[in-house]
Amino acid sequence: MLIKVYGSAIHGVAAQTITIEVNVDTGGVGYHLVGLPDNAIKESSYRISAALKNVGYKIPGKKITINMAPADLRKEGSAYDLSIAIGILAASDQILAENIQDYIIMGELSLDGSLQPIKGVLPIAIQAREEGFKGIILPKQNTREAAIVNNLDVYAAENIKEVIEFFNEGKPLEKVEIDTRKEFQEKINNFPFDFSEVKGQEAAKRAMEVAAAGGHNIILIGPPGSGKTMLAKRIPSILPPLTLKEALETTKIHSVAGKMGTNTSLMTIRPFRNPHHTISDVALVGGGGYPQPGEISLAHNGVLFLDEMPEFKRTVLEVMRQPLEDREVTISRARFTVNYPASFMLVASMNPSPSGYFPDDPNNTSSTYEMQRYMNKLSGPLLDRIDIHIEVQKVEFEQLAEKRKGEKSEDIRKRVLKAREIQQERYKDLKISYNAQIGPKEIEKYCELDQTSFDLIKMAMEKLNLSARAYDRILKVARTIADLEESENVLSHHVSEAIQYRSLDREFWNV
Repeated sequence: MLIKVYGSAIHGVAAQTITIEVNVDTGGVGYHLVGLPDNAIKESSYRISAALKNVGYKIPGKKITINMAPADLRKEGSAYDLSIAIGILAASDQILAENIQDYIIMGELSLDGSLQPIKGVLPIAIQAREEGFKGIILPKQNTREAAIVNNLDVYAAENIKEVIEFFNEGKPLEKVEIDTRKEFQEKINNFPFDFSEVKGQEAAKRAMEVAAAGGHNIILIGPPGSGKTMLAKRIPSILPPLTLKEALETTKIHSVAGKMGTNTSLMTIRPFRNPHHTISDVALVGGGGYPQPGEISLAHNGVLFLDEMPEFKRTVLEVMRQPLEDREVTISRARFTVNYPASFMLVASMNPSPSGYFPDDPNNTSSTYEMQRYMNKLSGPLLDRIDIHIEVQKVEFEQLAEKRKGEKSEDIRKRVLKAREIQQERYKDLKISYNAQIGPKEIEKYCELDQTSFDLIKMAMEKLNLSARAYDRILKVARTIADLEESENVLSHHVSEAIQYRSLDREFWNV
């Protein structure tokens, strides 16, 4: 008897429905699994056999042929255990299968028949709804994630026996429903850190506000203990809240990577990724034998923080250059190509020298040669892609001991939101959301300078020997500063402040 059960495979951040055809034939004995399964799927026969035995069923001693179609698409992982097991029971007439084709069935089996969570549930649920399936049956730990997809029945099962009884006896499974918008609104402003906890550093806070308002990349340069990491960790608290569309995009990537918690249904705050400097190229940008999203994609719609940036391998930093421009990363293999979104805000930090101090600090023990070698770890093209360079000075004792709290993130966020609203209105007819995304055509149109501003930026370009890309960055940042002041035109003091945010292009950095 032939039975068709439906599962799903992940490709990039999208899902593709897989038809699992199970045929039980009386003419012989054997278990044949075809359709490009990987080792985890091939081993499923052992898990299925033990699980069925422990719930009172068994794999029949007949010739069982299982085809996973489309047969030329590579299938991977243990998520098909439940689909194959139910298909075998239905094809061998051990259970009824009248409406089995109405459901996507996915889950990993333990030997006792209980179900383990799987990856990529959100894209699977979205695809199931698009293809008109009535519902989806999943391990209980995954159901909150799938339930954010409306117009799709999501059923939770803790054991394969519950799924068998659902089909065989009509015994209802637990149906999981979530009010997505309500849950989203309740958790949208939950931040563990606040700018009011930062003592001093007013110039750095201002730079952070400008960076958040325009979505600009920023690098913090300062000695150890000056508060670089503390400032970086608080930047999500002043960024605009995720829209529901952005939240779904971000959740989808984390779902595919298996980074969603069992009690989490939807990501409500912007991701903050902080990889260690020993990270590999593939772990940062994504890829591998079976491509997975990297840190830059996990930071999509959020912040990627590279602490002690010169300590990262140069090759790791250089592979970020293209994603920083294109806001997506393409992983190419001989048989397929996968695109992962990577629209993130880069926040980096570094010491001013190998000894950790500014060149003019009495504590600095680094020679000019050591300084040059340290700075050469960061290439010019990469630094050009970072809009704002800000020096973070050591905090004096008087500021540390001060009892008065600094400005709250909530107040800074209001100004950032106002500036973002101005930008969204300005670019409403373009596929652009904020100033960091604008290209040469938009810069020419929206960053027009008066004569004073033009002379100022001309002098800065000649004196600092800036590249054309650095010129564009200054104009973008100046446009953001003008937006924070709700000024329609970019004025000379906006340009002047933007030039100040090119620390690495001037003074003692060009040793």
